[in-house]
Amino acid sequence: MDGAISSWDLSVGVDGPGSRFVVFTAGCPLRCRYCQNPETWRMRDGRRVPADEIMAEIGRYRRFISVAGGGVTISGGEPLLQPRFTAELLRRCHEDGLHTALDTSGLLGVRATDAMLADTDLVLLDIKSFDPATYRRVTGGPVEPTLRFARRLAGLGRPTWVRFVLVPGLTDAPANVDALAGFVAGLGNVERVDVLPFHRMATGKYDRLGLRFPLAGVAPPDQALLDRVHAQFRAHGVVSV
Repeated sequence: MDGAISSWDLSVGVDGPGSRFVVFTAGCPLRCRYCQNPETWRMRDGRRVPADEIMAEIGRYRRFISVAGGGVTISGGEPLLQPRFTAELLRRCHEDGLHTALDTSGLLGVRATDAMLADTDLVLLDIKSFDPATYRRVTGGPVEPTLRFARRLAGLGRPTWVRFVLVPGLTDAPANVDALAGFVAGLGNVERVDVLPFHRMATGKYDRLGLRFPLAGVAPPDQALLDRVHAQFRAHGVVSV
């Protein structure tokens, strides 16, 4: 079994607990206006690699990630665009006793089998917005498949971290945040919400690819806005970081 990947990297604290070996798959059906990885949009731009090669690379860092309380995260792009490849990596890592995480928008959640999710210790679910019109402005796609997937994860009792990018003037409307907080609070399986402040660090990538960064003129959220959003989640009994 092989798949298309953009790259792999090591991270600490941002792609799941502990030190992580992160596989960035190639290909994504969404075009988020704040996307930080435009190089992963098209599967044909990725490198075809067998799962054996990825597992061998993971093996080189196994002691490091295990001692640091970490594991392996399959990210992207969108990993569920390549469900069989993603499922094999998760299964093999799980069988090897490594903590596994799946980072997904949930748009293609129907492609994740129950067996795949059983091999997934943690789902990092990116809910870009709760309001359907805002979600479409942010991503170009519909929000309902993601919400259905979130409910399915709750029904299966799969531990989940929700990730929400806070963009001033785009995703920060109080009603949008409040609706998302209420939805998350009702699921029962969400351990925390990561409120991720929008930033423009990918601007150089867009320039190198000959692309225009859609939010180049938007400033990151200030502390007052961050405090307000965290307070909204807390008001619903949701842990946000």
